[in-house]
Parts: sequence; structure tokens; C-alpha cells
Amino acid sequence: MTYLIKGKKGYYQAISALFLGSFVSFMILYSVQTLLPNFTTDYHVSPAVASLALSVSTGCLAVSMLLVAPLADAIGKKRLMTTSLFLTSLLCVLVAFSPNFSTLLVIRAVQGIVLAGFPSIAMAYVSDEFDPKTLGTVMGLHVSGNTIGGLTGRFLTGVLTEWVSWQFALLTMGIISLVISFFFLKLLPESRRPAKETPSFRTFALSIVQPLKEARLLCLFAFSFVLMGSFVTVYNYLGFRLLEPPFSLSQTWIGMIFFVYLVGTFSSTFMGQVSDKAGKAKTLSVSILIMLIGAGLTLSQQLLFVILALCIFTFGFFGGHSIASRWVGEVAARYRAQAASLYLFCYYLGSSVIGSSNGFIWEHFKWEGIITVVCTLIGLALVLIATFLTLQKRQSAQPPASLLKKGS
Repeated sequence: MTYLIKGKKGYYQAISALFLGSFVSFMILYSVQTLLPNFTTDYHVSPAVASLALSVSTGCLAVSMLLVAPLADAIGKKRLMTTSLFLTSLLCVLVAFSPNFSTLLVIRAVQGIVLAGFPSIAMAYVSDEFDPKTLGTVMGLHVSGNTIGGLTGRFLTGVLTEWVSWQFALLTMGIISLVISFFFLKLLPESRRPAKETPSFRTFALSIVQPLKEARLLCLFAFSFVLMGSFVTVYNYLGFRLLEPPFSLSQTWIGMIFFVYLVGTFSSTFMGQVSDKAGKAKTLSVSILIMLIGAGLTLSQQLLFVILALCIFTFGFFGGHSIASRWVGEVAARYRAQAASLYLFCYYLGSSVIGSSNGFIWEHFKWEGIITVVCTLIGLALVLIATFLTLQKRQSAQPPASLLKKGS
């Protein structure tokens, strides 16, 4: 098979297209996070209900990602990713015209379903089409599209909402996304890998069940659920806190707070390099502790300290997530694709379930209650990693099956 090789035809077009696709998908997915206080005011709903605008999308995305692999085999990766981006962009335009909050939630749910055709399929495209020697660089650029897209979506909605309205902000992003989706279509080369035969439902179901039989993977799946849940909880309700005294920030300034996400772009790469030298176990544990410290420091009443604490918290999260997701592929030797899908399923499910349910905590216990829950979740993440490492040591201590057979 011919790979896309650096310097050769199609290489730079492909990585540009994947960056743009990641940018669009995450810009649209997280664009409403800054708007949760606006939904509370305009639609007269509680913060917990308002948070569903994000949670229904991530929840539907989580479930749908488990089902898109056979569809990609049937119609092709490029066609599925392109269709996903165009439909998601059109739905972003429709969200701007939602007459009520129920309609908005329905559209956002459908958005999550159609968006599932991009993230996991894009990762499969990278693995299949690019020269293995450049996979690290290409995947890094792909992930940077996620981060920058999420940041842009949050920032633009904050600024445009204050200048015009949140409806205008979402309409603008939908139109921009449609234009970018067109460039994605033109730039991305067709897959050079022969199409697979679509697996039967039984074969597909068995492949999903197999990773669930591995206790170490179950620990990593649960870890992604609680870690992402705690991360999204902080960002979901931080806007509500910053609108109130003693901060009383405008929507524009709240949108600018999300530039902290750039710390995550750095930390995911930096902590990955550190783990190569110090070991994944130590680096992952340190990342979670950094996250715990950052969460506690957000209790400060000084804005600069809150921003610094958010940087620390975000640094720890992205460092921990990058190492844990890498470990999934190493543990799941035979079912890597399925294990990765289940990890992402738990990741987005944690965002959806924990992110929304903590709205009750904000309403009754404010930021102190939020941080208490978040620190508890991070503590649980430490317990899960400790359990995982114990199981990992036991696995390493066991002799290979081939030696056992010889001994018998």
C-alpha cells in the first residue's frame, strides 16, 4: 500500500484538511458552552437544564461513535467525514433559529449524532493513510485542530454575543463552518486503502464486547469518564461564577478566558515527552495531582489567581488524558480500534452525564460545591489509576503463555 509521505503529493493537503475538519467539529460542539448563562436568561431554565445544550450533543456523540465504523467501511471514510461536517454546519445554522429551548436541544442532539462521523474516522484515516514515521506529527496537528477549534468556538460566541446576539454568533459560525467544510472536501485525498467488507452485526457486537473483558481497560474507561466529567463541570459553570460579583465579567471577557485551552495544546505534547523519560505511571499520577491543585486554587476571589488556577487545572487534564489514551492502545493489543472507541465513548459520556448533573450542585452550593465534587472525582481518578497500575504489575509478572506451554 502507498502511504502519504512528507514532501510528496497529497501529504500537506491531507493534514490541512484534517486540521480544518477537527477545527469545525470542535468549534461547533463546544460553541454553546459560553452561552449557558444566556440560555438560562432567555429561555428561563435552570443552569442544570441549560447545560443540556452541551450534554445532549456529547452524549449522542458518545453513543453514535460506537456505530460509525461499519458505515465508514460501507461508504468510505472521506464521504462519511465530509457528510458529517456539512450536516453539522447546517444544523449549527438551524440552532440559531430555535424558537424554544426544546427545539434547540433536539437540534443539538442530532448534531451529536451526525458529528460522530468525523472524530474516530479521522483517527482511522490518519492511521491507515500516512507513513508510520510521521504519525506522531500528523496526529499532533489533528489534535491541535480539536483544541484550537474548541477555543475559537467558545471565544467567538462570547464576543459576538456581546456585540450582537448569541443567535447571530451561532449563525456566523455555521456559515464559516460550511465554507471550511467545502475546503475539506476539496483538499482531502480519497482513501487509498481498499474498502473492507462490512461486518455482520454479531461480529461487530463481539468486537465491542472483547475490550470489556480486560480489567485494566475498564479502569482506563472509568478514568476517562470521571476525568472528563470533572473537566467539563469546571468549564460549564465557570461562566456563571464569573458573571457574578466579585468578578462581574462581560461575555467578551468570559470568552477570552477560554484561551487557557492553549495550555492544553502544550501540555499534551510536553507531558507525553516527559512520560517517555520518567515513565507513564509517574507522569500520569503527577498530571492528576496538578489537576487537583488547580481545581482547589480556583476558589480564590482574585481573578488573576482564578485564571492561573485554571491554567494549572487545564495543564493537568490534557497531560493526563494524552497519557491515558495512549495507554489504551498499548493494553488493547488485539482490539485497539474498539478499545479506543469505548474510551472516547466513556470520555464524552462523562462530559454529558457529569457535566449536566452538577448543575444541581451549582444551584444549591455554588462554586464551593462544584469544586468539592470536582476534587472528589479527581480523587476517584487517582484510585482508578492506582488500581490500573496494580493490575499492570500483576500482568507484567505473569510469564508469557508460550513459556507456560513449554513448562507443562
